Amino acid sequence: MMTTLAAADEASGNLFQRLIDWTQSIPFTTYEIHGLEVIGVLIGVVSAWYGMKRWVWAWPIGISANIILFFVYLGALFGADQRIPLFGQAGRQIFFIITSIYGWWRWNQLRKARGAASDQAAITPRWATTRERLGLIAFWLLGTVVVHQVFVALWNISPNPYWTPQWWFYWCDAWIFVGSIVATYSMARGWNEFWLAWIGVDLVGVPLGFATGYVPTAVMYIFYGMFVLYGFSQWVKVSRESAGQSDREPSLARG
Repeated sequence: MMTTLAAADEASGNLFQRLIDWTQSIPFTTYEIHGLEVIGVLIGVVSAWYGMKRWVWAWPIGISANIILFFVYLGALFGADQRIPLFGQAGRQIFFIITSIYGWWRWNQLRKARGAASDQAAITPRWATTRERLGLIAFWLLGTVVVHQVFVALWNISPNPYWTPQWWFYWCDAWIFVGSIVATYSMARGWNEFWLAWIGVDLVGVPLGFATGYVPTAVMYIFYGMFVLYGFSQWVKVSRESAGQSDREPSLARG
């Protein structure tokens, strides 16, 4: 009886294996494109588009993508994927969700203060102050060092006998992890600098994605790189127009 159950379990695979098998993987040159990853990436693109338009819907849509990508990046740990597990990419999805809940609440409060509908711009973007910029830079740099040590410690606790990371791997993963938190928080605050933070993340995320076999993620970073430039120009344009008007953002904007 136990043998039969074990065979059935092995045939069906675990939950994550069945989910990834359901979406299938598509061979692409030397890589495989995983359907579940593509779905998460496409939802993330939709969220980014709404973010550029400054709509509150950017946040809940983004959270759904974060949940999907969390399991994609840790698929190898659950036996559902043969690729390298990206702790930083997975961990940042958790922080994305936490920060997105804050951003969702804050943008919704600002939207109500402006009397705007849910399909209208919720905030008026602005440049961060010098103090705020220095705080972001310090957090990014110091955070990268700390998170790098955490990732190395996690690796030492449970190393993978089939793969040994290069010295740069966890530095890249940590840079992306902390930089993504900086970018998402800055977006929640309505700072133009959040677009620049994403450029810093993209510069590392693209080569890391290809190096670890996460092709859709790498392609997403390339697309984001072009999209970020356009989104940045749009937010800066709105900031300049707002600065030339007598109307000011509600006091909650700096709260």
